[in-house]
Amino acid sequence: MSYTKEINRKNPTCFLFVIDQSGSMDEQMAGGSIKSEFVADVLNRTIAETIVRCTKADGVRDYFDIGVIGYGGDDVGSAFGGALKGRTLLPISEIESNPLRIEERDQDLDGGDDVLEKQVVKFPVWIDPLHDGGTPMCGAMRMIAETVAEWCDSHPASYPPTVVHVTDGQSTDGDPEDIAHAIKGISTNDGEVLLFNLHVDNEAGDEILFPSSEDELPDEYGKLLFRMSSPFPDHLVSAAQAMGYDVTGDSRFFAYKAGMDFIGHFFEIGTRASQLR
Repeated sequence: MSYTKEINRKNPTCFLFVIDQSGSMDEQMAGGSIKSEFVADVLNRTIAETIVRCTKADGVRDYFDIGVIGYGGDDVGSAFGGALKGRTLLPISEIESNPLRIEERDQDLDGGDDVLEKQVVKFPVWIDPLHDGGTPMCGAMRMIAETVAEWCDSHPASYPPTVVHVTDGQSTDGDPEDIAHAIKGISTNDGEVLLFNLHVDNEAGDEILFPSSEDELPDEYGKLLFRMSSPFPDHLVSAAQAMGYDVTGDSRFFAYKAGMDFIGHFFEIGTRASQLR
C-alpha cells in the first residue's frame, strides 16, 4: 500500500463515480428525499467542490479526471448528458465548462439568535436523477474494470483511481464479487485501485459504517459488499477519524444501510486524495 504520490497536472488522479439507477432508487428515504434525487445532489455538489479545489489564479487545473457511470434496467454507460454525453472520463476543466444547467437554489444561513436566513445560490448540475428497471451491477463492474485499466496504463506514475459506487439493491445480472476483486487488483506504481461501496437504505437507525469484519454485517448481501470494498488507506483513516468516525487500518471503506446524514460524509472522505501541487 502506498497512496502517497503528489497529484499535479503532469500526474493527475481519477475519480470514477458509479451510480445505481435501478427502479428502487425511486423510493423515499427516512429523511423524506427520493434516493436517486438525493444521491444526484450529493454527486453534483461533490463535483462542484472538487472543481473549487482545482481552481487557481490561472483557472481550473487538471488535477483530476472525473467520470460517472450509471446503471439501471438493461443499460450501463456514461451518466453525463449534454455536451459530455457518451463520454466516460474527462479532465475536470472540461467538466467545469459543460454543466447541463445552472439552477438557483435556496440555502439556509445562520443569521444569529437562532434565526435562519435564506440565500439564493447557483447550483451547477451535471447528473440528473434516474431510476428504472433492474440492477445490472456486473455490467457496471465490467465497465469500471475496463475504464480504470485503460487509465492506469496511461498514467503509471499517478495516484491510482478512486471508484465510489452507490447502490441500494442486489445485482440482477449475476455475482459481481470476482469482477470487483479484479478491479482492486488493477494498479499504478503508487497502489491498487480503490473501490468504495456505499449501500443506501430507506430506513433510519441500522447503519453499519466502515466495518472491520464481515461478521459485523447482518446478511449475505452486506457481507458481499464488504468483501468487494477496499481497506482504508492510511491518509483516509485520519480524515475519517477527524470527522468523528471509529476507523482503523483494518476498516473497509464501505457503509451498509446508510441514511441521508451520512452519504455526504462518505463522498467527502472518499475524495480526499493525496496532496495537490
